[in-house]
Amino acid sequence: MNKTPLANLLFDLDGTLTDPKPGITRSIQHALETLGEEPPHADNLEWCIGPPLVHSFGELLQTDDSLRIQEALHIYRERFSTKGIFENSVYDGIPEMLQQLQQQGGQLFLATAKPRIFAERILQHFDLENYFTQCFGSELDGRFTEKPSLIAHILQQTGIRPEETMIIGDRRYDLEGGRAHCLRTGAVTYGYGSMDELQNVGADFFFHSPKEICQELATYFHAQNP
Repeated sequence: MNKTPLANLLFDLDGTLTDPKPGITRSIQHALETLGEEPPHADNLEWCIGPPLVHSFGELLQTDDSLRIQEALHIYRERFSTKGIFENSVYDGIPEMLQQLQQQGGQLFLATAKPRIFAERILQHFDLENYFTQCFGSELDGRFTEKPSLIAHILQQTGIRPEETMIIGDRRYDLEGGRAHCLRTGAVTYGYGSMDELQNVGADFFFHSPKEICQELATYFHAQNP
């Protein structure tokens, strides 16, 4: 494992810091219904939490028609921006974890495929924004929806060193994006990625709770920074 001292943490949002299932699934169902489709039950839409929605709508609508996918995405965003965005909750222990990591000297960044404009509002709504040096997300025009491109953007904008950085998330997209840029990777098992998914990709750390993230990384910071 990389032995360079850890200084920067990139956190995914959905399924890592907050549980967004009600807002995301209800907004997807609304979009499908508006387009005349029978929407799946919310439990059967959990796989849509994490990956870019353009891919999810392509599968849900069984189409590669970009205009129809964009129409679904537009309808989704209309509902999500006013209702779904706050049909969300912070996982227990997240504020305490972020505070302790910050006190340890870690520099925290948000790195989410969710549009940045929505992610910033969520952090503000739940009083989490002060824990983060900067919030990064995708843009409404489609830029940075894929984790490798988002992380490349973060590295370019901040100048942080990949060898001093870890990404923490609940889906394989987070881990694969981190690996594409030689970041260390942390997988949370309480989100929406299955254990099979996370184990198949592999990670430097597996965290089973927010408290465990704090404990493991605090120890690692101490161990690497005497």
